[in-house]
Amino acid sequence: MSDLPEITEIRAAHIIDEAALAAYMAEHVEGFSGDLEVLQFEGGQSNPTYRLSTANKRYVLRKQPPGELLPSAHQVNREYRVMKALANSGVPVPQMYALCEDTDILGTRFYIMEMVEGRVFTEALLPNLEKEERWAIYMDLARVLAALHTVDVQAVGLETFGRPGNYYARQVSRWTKQYLASKTVEIPEMDKLIEWLPEHCPETGEGVIVHGDYRLGNVIVHPTEPRIVAVLDWELSTLGHPLADLGYICMEYHTDGYNTEGLAQPDISSYGIPTEAEFIAAYCDAAGRAGIENWNYYLIYNLFRSAGIIQGVYKRGLDGNASSEKALEYKDTCMQRAQTAWKLVNSHEQLL
Repeated sequence: MSDLPEITEIRAAHIIDEAALAAYMAEHVEGFSGDLEVLQFEGGQSNPTYRLSTANKRYVLRKQPPGELLPSAHQVNREYRVMKALANSGVPVPQMYALCEDTDILGTRFYIMEMVEGRVFTEALLPNLEKEERWAIYMDLARVLAALHTVDVQAVGLETFGRPGNYYARQVSRWTKQYLASKTVEIPEMDKLIEWLPEHCPETGEGVIVHGDYRLGNVIVHPTEPRIVAVLDWELSTLGHPLADLGYICMEYHTDGYNTEGLAQPDISSYGIPTEAEFIAAYCDAAGRAGIENWNYYLIYNLFRSAGIIQGVYKRGLDGNASSEKALEYKDTCMQRAQTAWKLVNSHEQLL
């Protein structure tokens, strides 16, 4: 399997007016010139993503999907804002070129950014790499996440990027509504989690930039070195609690990823990949955090949240406007994650 991003012809549901796009770029993207070739990335389950090529430069276009959009979903303008703000923060992000909120150009909002060259790994076990590279990449994942969470929010102009109040209560309410809006079958465990989670929200006083979908598949790794050169897919970013991001990436230790095996292996160390405890320790060390209480909650919350997200992807697949043909493969994923989360609720063992 190639580590390069998979490129396809533009899917029928995502065809865009290339002449209108070229005209827009000529006016709004400094240095743009020449004939434009447009292809689509296979990834980008939420927002269709395209590779734009001229004779001397490549760009990436990311846009909202066609069709009716759920409330507060597909906010490409938020992605653009946060990456532009993080340009000189120490968190690796692509350069932003233009944000278009005029839906008359391509039918939906979109933005254009730099195409960062490198490798994208979609398999959590990194089967094509040596043990030392696997360890280094996961340690860099922990380091970059800690770097994000220690960015001075006011210094980068993102102090209004989130809303006041308990972050988890707000997020549970949001994903409950979105799950119910895209529900296709009865899942008893989701109903139980919808009741349990608000009653057990931890008190949160920290307001840091959280990515919302921070995982191996959403970063670009240097072409030859085991280090991250860009963090992508910021649609779910906001101001919130750092352990939400950490719990999200650590879900891999308890369940399979969206498309591949997770890290719930009997002896993950034999792969050269840090254990959950080692990964968390590396993050805490880089973030200056002494420790974590009630770790199970952050896993349960993230399993519920990701179940709701993937249910929305599956529903868009049923409706025929998903960003990838793989959407229909997620039929049972919401139920599986909800069941895993409910088992953790009933477990008296703290996993950390």
